[in-house]
Amino acid sequence: MAAVSADPRVEAYAKLLCERCLRVQPGMQVVIRTTPLARPAVLALERELARRGAYPILRIGFDLWPSNPPWAREAPTELLAEMSEIDTFASDHMDARVTMDAPENTFDGTDLPLERLDLAKRGERYFYRRTMAGEIPWVSCAFPTQALAQQAQMTLTEFEDVLYAACLIDWEAEGERMRRHLARFDAAEQVRIVGHETDVTLSLAGRTGKVDDGHDNMPGGEFFFSPIEDSAQGSILFSEVPAAYRGQRYGTVRLEFRDGLVVDASATRNEKAFHALLDTDAGARRIGELGIGCNPGIPRAMNFVLFDEKINGSIHLALGQSYEVVGGENESAIHWDIVKDLRRGGRIELDGETVQENGDWLI
Repeated sequence: MAAVSADPRVEAYAKLLCERCLRVQPGMQVVIRTTPLARPAVLALERELARRGAYPILRIGFDLWPSNPPWAREAPTELLAEMSEIDTFASDHMDARVTMDAPENTFDGTDLPLERLDLAKRGERYFYRRTMAGEIPWVSCAFPTQALAQQAQMTLTEFEDVLYAACLIDWEAEGERMRRHLARFDAAEQVRIVGHETDVTLSLAGRTGKVDDGHDNMPGGEFFFSPIEDSAQGSILFSEVPAAYRGQRYGTVRLEFRDGLVVDASATRNEKAFHALLDTDAGARRIGELGIGCNPGIPRAMNFVLFDEKINGSIHLALGQSYEVVGGENESAIHWDIVKDLRRGGRIELDGETVQENGDWLI
């Protein structure tokens, strides 16, 4: 019999994922995607699921994306763009999913040729369709590894402390606080984001947002929208938090929007890959999500978007696929969250009224 983890926070974490994030019920089939490095959390999840009469369906691999890099390098291109029948079946029949990032090396898979990377991402899109539509409960989360700690420029102990501080909090109280702010956004038509070399407007007219108070992501701590697809106007500079996607680093990114489309863009790193990403498909140059970060347990950027997009006093824009659950209509093979920290010289306006300045709420 497997021993219980020596760190009691791992058991509390697994309980939180099953109880709050997935709301596990008897008979549910829960797909768990992660790597062997997350073994303590996987064992804790199995115990929690067993207590609830649910099934753990383990998908343990050395990499979570894109569809196993060693295979993706060699497979015929026609296979890359489609999931296998058994994975398609699992996607259609799973009752919930856990995707737990636990990398050994955060750069694994980044050496794939761009055309193969694009096909592999298209092939994985089907797996996420039911969760993007809000049909089943899901959670994206992480387990502390040396790779994630190094990426955050922390010791493993420091990274563990931030992870659990950001996750094991009073989510009921945080949810109530975020819903108060969300109500003001829901009543607004136009959002304006102003900051260093940034002045961009978006329309939320006729759409409402959703609070993630520890359900869809862990850590949670944001509320988000899918803006009107052709509404983005102006420019934004993401200079505070280095931009990254699927292991590729893009440094400081600048985007200029006209009628909802990115019409001009630059990155300080990997420009060829950056522009190829923007040209993934017709929806890759439109905004699929506007998110407002609210988590008080994340003190600074960790070079890991799952955490960085929740920094209290930050916003993030996601290029590509939108969320149907909040009325989004944009379709794309990508969903790329890019984070801007507004805590030093930034503000958010709603219909001309400043509601947040330098990360502090005025409402």
